[in-house]
Amino acid sequence: MLDPKLLRTDIQAVAQQLRKKGYELDISRFNELEESRRTLQSRTEELQGRRKKQAAKIGMAAKAGEDIAPLKAEGERIKEELDALSGEYAQVQSALDQLLLEVPNLPDRSVPEGTSEDDNEEIRRWGEPAAFDFEPKDHVDLGAALGGLDFETAAKITGSRFAVMRGPMARLHRALIQLMLDMQTQEHGYEEVYVPYLVNADSLKGTGQLPKFEEDLFKVPGEKDFYLIPTAEVPVTNIGRDMIFDSAVLPLKFTAHTPCFRSEAGSYGRDTRGMIRQHQFEKVEMVQLVEPANSFEALEQLTGHAENILQRLGLPYRVVTLCGGDLGFSAVKTYDLEVWLPGQAKYREISSCSNMGDFQARRLQARWRNPATGKPELLHTLNGSGLAVGRTLVAILENYQQADGSVRIPEALIPYMGGVETLTL
Repeated sequence: MLDPKLLRTDIQAVAQQLRKKGYELDISRFNELEESRRTLQSRTEELQGRRKKQAAKIGMAAKAGEDIAPLKAEGERIKEELDALSGEYAQVQSALDQLLLEVPNLPDRSVPEGTSEDDNEEIRRWGEPAAFDFEPKDHVDLGAALGGLDFETAAKITGSRFAVMRGPMARLHRALIQLMLDMQTQEHGYEEVYVPYLVNADSLKGTGQLPKFEEDLFKVPGEKDFYLIPTAEVPVTNIGRDMIFDSAVLPLKFTAHTPCFRSEAGSYGRDTRGMIRQHQFEKVEMVQLVEPANSFEALEQLTGHAENILQRLGLPYRVVTLCGGDLGFSAVKTYDLEVWLPGQAKYREISSCSNMGDFQARRLQARWRNPATGKPELLHTLNGSGLAVGRTLVAILENYQQADGSVRIPEALIPYMGGVETLTL
């Protein structure tokens, strides 16, 4: 959530920054609600002052033995008006809060202009795409030939956009998770956490998925409003909700392996083949809670931690800065890592690493105590995939395929595969 003071002091400048994200702020609506709020607050403070004076008059009149009934009647009228104003104020404040919940975060000034992923700016590349002396297949054909990827059975069990993995393919998927967790905890200093896969609405509001993106979520019917997590970012970042951390424990760095569940509303017709866009998939997530002055440095480090996994696996990739129009709702700035997929002959997103500034922390009331002032201040939050497991599996199948349809196992994964070096027909 944006700081309301920003909108009160220079709403035109805020609106201009938001246009970079393609968002048009309803200035007149905000001003209308803000004017009502100020008027009600002013009248409330005036009446509270009168009520205080009235109470003093009643006390003095009672001591003097005077008739206090008229004074008490006036006091009742003031109380009734205050009660009515309290209800009006609550309604106006609720409308203001709702408006602010639907306003995206401000993009950083370094974020490039643009309206779609076509306008994202490439920063660097690592590795060279392999030159095959045969026509490379995509992961769907490779997985089917190897007997390890079965989309038809998954469709029978559940529906489209699900997969069944069997045998060495399932083990490769598990090996990737283990490698990612080991690298994040042993090499990059993250604390591994296990978190619920069901969260409440407050958790999703805290990280920005609600109220705007409810259609992208799977809601679980029942007495309580539970949702399946769309990403581990939600439960892990909420570890900091309503907390005040000592500066000595910062930065807090968490990693978690979870399934993720997304309805993919609005993406119908896109990536319907294979594992690129599924309703259920696995990720190893990185989350950091940091002092505000360090968040952009932390973004570079966190992005590097995701890159290290791709480099360990020998997978060619590129890093792009998302333009304003492609930037997520809660993000100040985002780097996408895009891995090369020979089966599609293009780079595809495999990790998204974002700095959220204090946007989520304000919703969550996640704070730290600044030793310079002794006062609680909002933290900055960051998150990134380290990595999306299914897409990493896709990248290995396609980049390490051989002419006979077998797939070599990257050297870093062989210990996790019990010494298996090749997936064979």
